[in-house]
Amino acid sequence: MRAEFDIVVIGGGAGGLVVAAGGAALGASVALVEKHRLGGDCLWSGCVPSKTLLKSARIAHQMRHAGDWGIEPVTPRVQLATVMERVAAVIRGIEPNDSPERFRALGVDVVFGSGRFTSQDAFEVDGRRLTAKHFVIATGSRPSIPAIPGLASTPYLTNETVFDLRENVPRLLVVGSGPVGIELAQAFRRLGSEVDVIDVAREVLAREDRDVARVVHDRLAAEGVRFHLGAHVVSAGGSAGSVDLMITTDGAPKTLEGTHLLIAAGRAANLEGLALDVAGVHVEHGRIVHQDLVTSNPRVFVIGDAAGGAQFTHLAEHHAGIVLRRAVFRMGWAKASSVVPWATYTDPEIARVGISESEALHQGIAHRVHRFKLDEIDRARAEGETEGFAKLVAAPNGKLLGAAIVAPHAGELIAECALVMNRGLKVGDLSGTIHAYPTFAMLTRRAADQRRKDGLTPSSKRWIRRLFRLRGA
Repeated sequence: MRAEFDIVVIGGGAGGLVVAAGGAALGASVALVEKHRLGGDCLWSGCVPSKTLLKSARIAHQMRHAGDWGIEPVTPRVQLATVMERVAAVIRGIEPNDSPERFRALGVDVVFGSGRFTSQDAFEVDGRRLTAKHFVIATGSRPSIPAIPGLASTPYLTNETVFDLRENVPRLLVVGSGPVGIELAQAFRRLGSEVDVIDVAREVLAREDRDVARVVHDRLAAEGVRFHLGAHVVSAGGSAGSVDLMITTDGAPKTLEGTHLLIAAGRAANLEGLALDVAGVHVEHGRIVHQDLVTSNPRVFVIGDAAGGAQFTHLAEHHAGIVLRRAVFRMGWAKASSVVPWATYTDPEIARVGISESEALHQGIAHRVHRFKLDEIDRARAEGETEGFAKLVAAPNGKLLGAAIVAPHAGELIAECALVMNRGLKVGDLSGTIHAYPTFAMLTRRAADQRRKDGLTPSSKRWIRRLFRLRGA
C-alpha cells in the first residue's frame, strides 16, 4: 500500500517546524502532529519568555545602579504582573510565525492530538491512521522532577509554569544551578525577590570551567543571591505562598523558607506513549538509540531534545536540516556537525563551543590556552562592563579546539569562534582578521593575539634580534 505522506513529523517544536516547513517547500507531502500547541518549549516556556524576562530584570538593575554611568539612580517599582504581561505580549507577537494557519497555508497537514505507532510505517492520532515513507520524532523534552520526599504535595514551579505568575514573588527557592536555574535566579533577584539557590553540586553551571562559572557565581552573590551548594534536599513541604525545604550541607541540617519554589533540575525526553517498540525503535535508559539521527527503524529519524545529548533550539534546527537532506534528497552521508555553540544568558553571559580547558586536560589532549581579560577591552571600559574574559583552547599547531567567553554579548561573540572551528581554521586566522574598534568582538581577537605573544620566549627574542640586527633589549 502506498504511504499517505512522504514525511510525518511528530512534535511541533522548533525542530519539527523546520522539518515540516522545509519538507513542504521542497515538494514533499507532510503531516505535522502536535498534542498541544505549535512552537514548543522555546516559544512558550523557554528561550523567548526567559530572555524577555531577563531584559526587564536587567533594566531594573541598571535603574538601581545608574550612578555607575553618571546618572542619578532610582529604585524601580516592579509589578511582576506587568512584567509577565510583556513576556506574554512578546510570545503573542512571535506566535503567528508558528501558527497552524501558517503551516496549513504552506501545505502541511497539521494534526492535533496524542498519537502512537501502530506499526513500523503507521502512526495513529485519535483514530486517524497516518502512513509515511519517513517519520521524524521531534517530541522535545520536559522538566525533570527530582524524587524529593513531599515534593508531590508541595506547590512548585518549573520553566513551563513560572511565566504564568502574576503575583509578586517575595522569596524564591530554586533547586538547580544549571543554566535555567541560574538565569531565573538572577532575573527574579533583580526584579526584587529574595533568592536562594540549592544544588548538590559544589559549583554552579557544572558543564563550564570553574574559572568561567565563578565569574557568574560571584556576580549573582554580589547581587544578593544566596547559594547552598553541595547540599542535599531532604524534603519539601508547605502550601501556596509558603513553602520550605529541609536541606543538609556536609551533614548539617537547615530549613529554607520561601513563598515560591522553582524546580530547575534538568530535563527528560518526551517519549512516553509513542509505542516506539511497536515501531521497532530501540530505546535504552530512556533515550532513543540512533546513528546520525537514524533510529533502529530506518524509516524513523529523531531530532532535537528527543535525540539525547545537548538540548538547544539551534541544534534541533540543525538536526532538522540534516534529516531533510536524508529523507528528501537521500543524502545518507549527511551528518550533524559536532561544532555546537551554546550560551547561558546571565549577566555577564557565558558562551562556549568545542572542548573546554578542563575537558582537554581530562582527556589528555595536547593543547595550549590563550586568554584575554575583558577589562583590557576599551569598549568594555566605556560601557562599564568589565567582568569576564575569553579563552581559546588550541592544538599545538594552532587549530582552534574550543572557546569560552564570559562577557556581555558572549552569545553573539561565540559565533565567530564556531565558524573558525567549523572550517578547521586556526587561532592565527582569528587573530589576522580585522575587527571593528571599539567593539566587544575585540575580546576574542585579543585572546587570539596572545598565541603569538605566548610564543615569544626569551630565546626566540634573542634569535630575532640577531637575525634582523635589532637594537632593543
